[in-house]
Amino acid sequence: MTEWTRICTLEDIPLLGARRVERASGLDVAIFRNSQDAVFALLDRCPHKGGPLSQGIVFGTSVACPLHNWTIGLCDGQASAPDEGCTPRFRVKLEEGVVYLDAAELHGHASDLVRPIAGPVRRPVDWI
Repeated sequence: MTEWTRICTLEDIPLLGARRVERASGLDVAIFRNSQDAVFALLDRCPHKGGPLSQGIVFGTSVACPLHNWTIGLCDGQASAPDEGCTPRFRVKLEEGVVYLDAAELHGHASDLVRPIAGPVRRPVDWI
């Protein structure tokens, strides 16, 4: 039996937008809401160069990566041809306006993937 973790309400996700769910390990999860109020969840990483999909443009059942405009399917995480690649998807349940993620997936799914090297560098305190 699936255990679900309450994440937010549908209204907390902007229409045609996304929110990020931070995880203790691994990359964050991006939750998307399309124009039909359908909700999807993918790892917040484009399979191309690791762009943050949560900052992409949502249209139909796809999101365009903000870095290089790759189109990623929200239902399956697959890049649209001619591009190739996939980002892990997470199971979502929307019930009475509340969004839930599968608790087991939230804590373990794709948690071994490494953050892309982009943006500000996170240096250890004793780096200098």
